[in-house]
Amino acid sequence: MAHERQQVLEPQAGPGGGPPGPRRSLPARLRAAARRRRRWLVPLVVAVLLAETAAAALTQAARQTPTIDEPVYVGTAASYLHEHRLRYNPEHPPLGKLVIAAGVAVARPHYDASFTGDQGRLGRHLLYESGNDPWRVMLWARLPVIVLTLLFGLVVFAFGRDLAGTAGGLAALALYAFSPDVLAHGALATLDAPATGFALTSVWLLWRARRRPRRYLPLAGAALGAAVATKMSMLPAVPVVLLLTVVSVAAARGRGPRAARGRTLALGAAAAAGVAAVAVAVVWACYLAVDPRLRWRPEQPVPAVHGPRALLVDLLPLPPAYRDGMRVQFGLEDYPWQGYLFGHLYTGSRWYYLPAALLVKTPLGLLVLGAAGAVALCAVRRLRPAAPYVLLPGAVLLTAAMRSSRDFGTRYALFVPMLLAVAAGALLAVRGRWPRPAVAALTAFAAASSLATYPFYLPYANEAFGGSARTHRLLHDSNVDWGQDLGRLADRLREKYPGQRIWLVYKGSGVPAFYGIHAADPRTVPPRRVRGVLAVSDSAAAKARGRLAALLATSRPVDDVGHSITIYRR
Repeated sequence: MAHERQQVLEPQAGPGGGPPGPRRSLPARLRAAARRRRRWLVPLVVAVLLAETAAAALTQAARQTPTIDEPVYVGTAASYLHEHRLRYNPEHPPLGKLVIAAGVAVARPHYDASFTGDQGRLGRHLLYESGNDPWRVMLWARLPVIVLTLLFGLVVFAFGRDLAGTAGGLAALALYAFSPDVLAHGALATLDAPATGFALTSVWLLWRARRRPRRYLPLAGAALGAAVATKMSMLPAVPVVLLLTVVSVAAARGRGPRAARGRTLALGAAAAAGVAAVAVAVVWACYLAVDPRLRWRPEQPVPAVHGPRALLVDLLPLPPAYRDGMRVQFGLEDYPWQGYLFGHLYTGSRWYYLPAALLVKTPLGLLVLGAAGAVALCAVRRLRPAAPYVLLPGAVLLTAAMRSSRDFGTRYALFVPMLLAVAAGALLAVRGRWPRPAVAALTAFAAASSLATYPFYLPYANEAFGGSARTHRLLHDSNVDWGQDLGRLADRLREKYPGQRIWLVYKGSGVPAFYGIHAADPRTVPPRRVRGVLAVSDSAAAKARGRLAALLATSRPVDDVGHSITIYRR
């Protein structure tokens, strides 16, 4: 007919000169070609984003000196390899340190089995007093954590794709790949990134269990067990995961008659019990991997715990070393730690510390997109089933972390940027013209903000708070200065201050003399004798009182190293 304008290609002879076969219209062929291009384009984009993550992480792993916590974990990992006993660092379960041990095993450092000090001295003895190269040992110890960080990026991509298609998965992965907190802690031989990633994996597998519960529920239990076997701070996620297990089983069975709902609830409860059993088995397996005989002789006193906390510890069906580790954690919670927020030093904790720190250290693009994604998950009907999976675990874990007595850094809430990335990707499931350009623009803004701070991800602050150079005025400890720049300080002193008198106040686990820094502590002599170059860790400056405060008040800042150490002239 005249009004029909669809063009059809002329028929051609079929194979062997036979009759012509059916032909597709030109639009159909174009769509097929576009699908073939996407087939290789999507893996390419994923590979590029993960390559960026790997490059940023490896740069830090090769250049940063040991942070405060890393020598403890690396030393404990070496003791696992050589002694096969549960002696050190009971306050954290063994899985994360077993991951680190995979790298330590490749580095093959000399281990002094006769060492008898505590866990704090153990790592320093291994790195600096046993004839080992700390640069090499630390690089290999960090590599397995970097590999896990990349794998968790694939989980973020898959979660976002499940919610909002390929575009949603790519947006979520991009925000994850450029998250400064993820890049900073995913490149260290610490436990925060592995524990958080395992918990996220468990939640994603539960979302998939809505369609195939028999396949994904056991895997979700294993991932939950891995999270709990890495850090005890993941224990509040257990009831959330069990609740979501019931929700997933109910979704898999669909809406049936009222008489069948009781059976669905019973099946959900049984499935939750199975997930819990798998998680408990994983924890036991991790302890047995260290020592099949489960010998437990702590090198430090285990505090007594009373009241409901004691009942909770005693009821857990976990190894004795795990339960003692919980007692140590409760003892640490009772200690009056010092915090530092927005220039104010205080003793104790502030419930709003973590939300405030996250506002400072999360890229503005991720904050806006994550908040909008959270609203969309609750408001858009097609996204609403995913809201409990994306929002509830983060809310529970953040609430538990806010009640902690240790205001030390956003690493205690590393799950927030990960889940915000997934929520942001879900925005692309919202119909309309604005989601795609808005997500693209704000993701590019977040990426640019992250690239601008390269390679100093640990002290990152977003533009609303003045950028990374001003973070030390707002926060301290692992938010800014965790001892990571001692090697860079040594390079700077050799380049710009050769032959000058050096005074040093360093907060970290590194040994300055190993890196060629021969300095004295200015707090041990009268202020009038402190002349020349004074280098001070920003975390130490934040807490400066007495003699150090007087020295800083009469000194002139002249240089900055990694946005974590300030050099003064006296």
